[in-house]
Amino acid sequence: MSTESEPGGMRLDPSLSTIMSERRRLTNLAYRLLGSLADAEDVVQETYARWYTLSQEQREGIKSPGGWLTKVAGRICLDQLGSARARRERYVGEWIPEPLPDRAEWSGGRPGGATTDPADRVTLDESVTMAFLVLLDAMTPAERVAFILHDVFGYPFAEVAEIVGRTPGACRQLASAARRRLRASEVSAARTSRQAALVRDFKLAWEAKDIKALIDLLDPDATGVADGGGLASAAPRPVVGNEQIARYLVAVTATADDLTIVERTVNGQPGLVVERDGVTAVVIAFEVAGDRIRNFWAVANPEKLRSWTTG
Repeated sequence: MSTESEPGGMRLDPSLSTIMSERRRLTNLAYRLLGSLADAEDVVQETYARWYTLSQEQREGIKSPGGWLTKVAGRICLDQLGSARARRERYVGEWIPEPLPDRAEWSGGRPGGATTDPADRVTLDESVTMAFLVLLDAMTPAERVAFILHDVFGYPFAEVAEIVGRTPGACRQLASAARRRLRASEVSAARTSRQAALVRDFKLAWEAKDIKALIDLLDPDATGVADGGGLASAAPRPVVGNEQIARYLVAVTATADDLTIVERTVNGQPGLVVERDGVTAVVIAFEVAGDRIRNFWAVANPEKLRSWTTG
């Protein structure tokens, strides 16, 4: 059997297609662990770089290349999570995970555009809703890694232990602690149809600057969090209470005639995008509890909106 070669007689690595087929899964894992698509892409690149620093003999001795790549990516993420809290202390204002568009309706910043964005490699499900990611961010790094690897990606605790650097029993306890946090927060995805209706009503009330209607749509103890990263205007602290949020939202748009609010899917759920002169300026994700909006997260930091603005 002949071996396929590149021009100039360079033989192709027979395992290349197998190795590269892991990229999507690694990106999905790293995004859930870090809450940043940009950081996830960096982790995947670093993981592949480490693979190719191995000798051919070392690579051939690895029984499960996919398992090896996952272990390396998981450890890189764990290290990044450990230093993230120090970086957050220097972050201007509130930090919110990077929102992702739905490739079916939004790609390259244009509805109906070609699907070339890295976000296309992230599977949007209940483990990437903004409410879920925000809660994950409150966990310890070890809890987050153990929970995501075991409960979301199905890795046995024996393999998780190799990544986290603890015993399988300790990893089981970490994942259990993470589940208790989830139950205590009562984070659950609302029916898409119900959330879509509430978000649409919210949009209409906001456009009409109808403070009473906004108050009625928001839970009395609702919280609104904005992330400008020091690069865009945003409330420096969370706004709490339905009336306070309603008045804040109306004030934000009261003097802005160049803004357009459109319905978009954000991290797999109905959300809103605020456009300025046709360019995405803010992406808003929602959490619904019962018949009202309990939380929303507005990302205005342009560095976190590249999936929405670049073609």
